[in-house]
Amino acid sequence: MKEQLKLINVSYEVKDLTVFKNVNASVQQGDIIGIIGKNGAGKSTLLHLINKDLTPSQGQIQWMQHGLKKVLVEQETESYSFENQTPAEVKLLEKWHVPARDFSQLSGGEKLKARLAKGLSEDADLFLLDEPTNHLDDISLQFLIQQLKNVSGTVILVSHDRYFLDEAATKIWSIEDHTLTEYKGNYSGYMKFRKEKRLTQQREYEKQQKMIERIEAQMTELTSWSEKAHAQSTKKEGFKEYHRVKAKRTDAQIKSKQKRLEKELEKTKAEPVDPEYTVRFSIDTTHKTGKRFLEVQNLTKSFGEKTLFQNARFTIQHGEKVAITGPNGCGKTTLLKVILGQETAEGKVWISPSAKIGYLTQEVFDLPLEQTPEELFYQDTFEARGNVQNIMTRLGFTASQWTEPIQHMSMGERVKCKLMAYILEEKDVLILDEPTNHLDLPSREQLEETLSQYSGTLIVVSHDRYFLEKTTNSKLVISNNGIKKQLNDVPSERNDREELRLKLETERQEVLGKLSFMTPNDKGYKELDQAFNELTKRMKELDQ
Repeated sequence: MKEQLKLINVSYEVKDLTVFKNVNASVQQGDIIGIIGKNGAGKSTLLHLINKDLTPSQGQIQWMQHGLKKVLVEQETESYSFENQTPAEVKLLEKWHVPARDFSQLSGGEKLKARLAKGLSEDADLFLLDEPTNHLDDISLQFLIQQLKNVSGTVILVSHDRYFLDEAATKIWSIEDHTLTEYKGNYSGYMKFRKEKRLTQQREYEKQQKMIERIEAQMTELTSWSEKAHAQSTKKEGFKEYHRVKAKRTDAQIKSKQKRLEKELEKTKAEPVDPEYTVRFSIDTTHKTGKRFLEVQNLTKSFGEKTLFQNARFTIQHGEKVAITGPNGCGKTTLLKVILGQETAEGKVWISPSAKIGYLTQEVFDLPLEQTPEELFYQDTFEARGNVQNIMTRLGFTASQWTEPIQHMSMGERVKCKLMAYILEEKDVLILDEPTNHLDLPSREQLEETLSQYSGTLIVVSHDRYFLEKTTNSKLVISNNGIKKQLNDVPSERNDREELRLKLETERQEVLGKLSFMTPNDKGYKELDQAFNELTKRMKELDQ
């Protein structure tokens, strides 16, 4: 394959903040490269450097093929034009079922598909895609994977979607600790490689530390002998010369050991393994009690001739955790806005007047972007300000970002700023629209854990099935212009438990049958008796 471009010792800084340094990588024609890393690691920045929107602070991007046509599809845009569509773009819009209406009236998934259709329909050599799977339903995701595999050019994309990276990527660029690791293969292959690399590094470091301890112990012992010899050389008449020579010889041995240690350290230079990047936060509630939080009757919502849902009826109780699911454009976000009174609709919506509601939109431009976190989360006391800064640190922010305008932050960091409001305030109800979009994997996992323990009422829109399984216990399914409420599939879990109990019972009966023909003195009786007790114990645990 032809090499298209090279990154040679590329570094990028913003003010005093180093985003990454000494990055070296290459791009071959036909590559599908997945860029991974935590929020704020510089993934989008790297795309913009390749697109020539930014200039490296140091190093260079060397283009091996001149005149390459590049196309960048950004994560989010506030506006978009459907004018001057090419036949290829129109075809993709139709395949993705993007309706021909004003961009502001489209769902998050439809907006993304419109921008992807425009970008992927271009006759380009290099496609740069920033978070192309956010908002997409399963059918649209599969279609995107197929599109990327059939595209004639090279693709460099940023994503946090593990499944997508496994299915689409042929190479991984991982940005971690301000540097880039290049790996030929998919996401799962890279994570296995990373794990083995960290284990090897840890073993080498531990081996080095043992060597240092051994040599330092020998040096301590020699130093003790040297001090003793020097002391003897000043006390014992007639033996001074002997002890002086002995002391000098010991000093020489110490110096030799010291030089050996320095040479070994120079040769191995094993560094300790950096701790894994983690995110920690919790969300409290006022523990609102009562029966109904929300009641919807005969709800109908249309946009012109398109009806999203009609005659919908459902109730949500306090403490219930509800997922709203359905394909792109079915009306999930619209339903949230109708519930909150931000959109009008036919029918009746009753919401508990005493409920304290937190609403996380899927937008990333509805923050005061010119403000800093210090201004946005202003606190009167030093103690309160310190508490907010500690929460920001646990969310993965650096100290310098406390005074950095939000507009300079990555999309994932902006989502975390929005989450800050609900971490600082106690809300009875959280209404979250695609909360995992833009978040890195550790942040997603912590959000899953936090919401699974949240005792308030939760209403979530998301296409991440695993996330919904972890955080919700019922769902509102929007399909065929209707809304149906369903409980999550708990019976299968119960059936699995019954199936396991039956298996254990069968094994226990088999062991008991063998024991009935044996005495305690027979060979193998003890092992079978132990197995019988263990199976009995496991069955009791299942019944609890």
